[in-house]
Amino acid sequence: MSSSIRITKPHEIVERALELSTTDGCVVIADEGSTANLRWAGNALTTNGVTRGRTLTVIATVDGKEGTASGVVSRSAVTADDLEPLVRAAEAAARGAGPAEDAQPLVTGTPASPDFTDAPAETSSAVFSDFAPALGEAFARAREGGRELYGFANHELVSTYVGTSTGLRLRHDQPNGTLELNAKSPDRQRSAWAGRSSRDFKDVDPTALDAELAVRLGWAERKIDLPAGRYETLLPPTAVADLLIYQMWSAAARDAVEGRTVFSKPGGGTRLGEKLSGLPLSLRSDPNAPGLESAPFVIAHSSGDDASVFDNGLPVPATEWIADGHLNRLTTTRHSAGLTGMQLSPGFGNLILDAGGEKSLDEMVAGTERGLLLTCLWYIREVDPATLLLTGLTRDGVYLVENGQVVGEVNNFRFNESPVDLLSRASEAGRTEKTLPREWSDWFTRAAMPALRIPDFNMSSVSKGV
Repeated sequence: MSSSIRITKPHEIVERALELSTTDGCVVIADEGSTANLRWAGNALTTNGVTRGRTLTVIATVDGKEGTASGVVSRSAVTADDLEPLVRAAEAAARGAGPAEDAQPLVTGTPASPDFTDAPAETSSAVFSDFAPALGEAFARAREGGRELYGFANHELVSTYVGTSTGLRLRHDQPNGTLELNAKSPDRQRSAWAGRSSRDFKDVDPTALDAELAVRLGWAERKIDLPAGRYETLLPPTAVADLLIYQMWSAAARDAVEGRTVFSKPGGGTRLGEKLSGLPLSLRSDPNAPGLESAPFVIAHSSGDDASVFDNGLPVPATEWIADGHLNRLTTTRHSAGLTGMQLSPGFGNLILDAGGEKSLDEMVAGTERGLLLTCLWYIREVDPATLLLTGLTRDGVYLVENGQVVGEVNNFRFNESPVDLLSRASEAGRTEKTLPREWSDWFTRAAMPALRIPDFNMSSVSKGV
């Protein structure tokens, strides 16, 4: 990293870019990030490191007779010398573009963040000061137990500074930690996975996770072949999170009004107010949710179905997307809220599902006469947006439960299911707990979900994958 990045404070970069702007409006977003990580294989650390970087996004707006145009340019490793060319590039993009469909007046009136002029927050290897010794203990226990641990721990801390020509000066610090741990038998024929999300790694116990994985490897000593079909299935919180995150990514109000999603009503309109589940489900987002805190204002580097660069700095309130099993909100920008007549509901930084359940996953297993227990899902892809039919694979352990006991590991499956349809068929929800979505952990980590019991989960074909 060059010295000019080190000596130039992010808020100064933002202020200077705004000073250089010559268009009708300007938004500048500086993301200052640092990352610390550990990786291990075969019960031994392999690599560790710390990185730092900066990305600057300039959004220029130009008013014209036919409307307001916008130009967006982002660049990494920006120094003071790079500022003017970057601002001019955004302005040229705006002048060369047609009117932006989502154009709105830039946000005003949000109080400035008191720490806007402070130095960015940074992570370091110290974030693993308690975790690393416990990981070493997990390695020792794994060696004694005849298993091998593989995985990584990653902690990222991003300070985002948002400044606008309308006077906004906002800042948000977002810590984001992920742990993925695989246990394998020495012959590589058995594998089990566990993952956790964390803000600071003080709430992650690798020895407890290793103990959990040891039990699962024991279950896998007995192999059972099952055909494709519909099975009573216990979806763990991580799998529920992966499915519902995709559901929320497909919940833009405008798309629903235009008849293009699962939330469109046949014949016109949307399914708002419709009962989606017989369980008293609440699906919500809250920037202040303990342990899942996210940005309390909109940070939009680009415009799309559920985000608008013109909304940067707009407050993000707590929102209940599904209330008592009924569809309550769809995501909107100011523009799409105006088009659809719906309430303004900006995009979400975390996702929490609660149905009032109190049972742990183990207790739900104990109450299962015959069914499947999944570990996680992966390679999830959309098949039909009209029904939100998804396909994907099970991974790292599918177990057969009989009379309340796990009796062995079965083969993996490909599934075909819609998360909206699953909510309508779920017969039981467990206790809500913080979880790591495995499939989407590169993009979304802040989730709390219960396990769900699905009486007839569709395992459409047998998969030979691990």
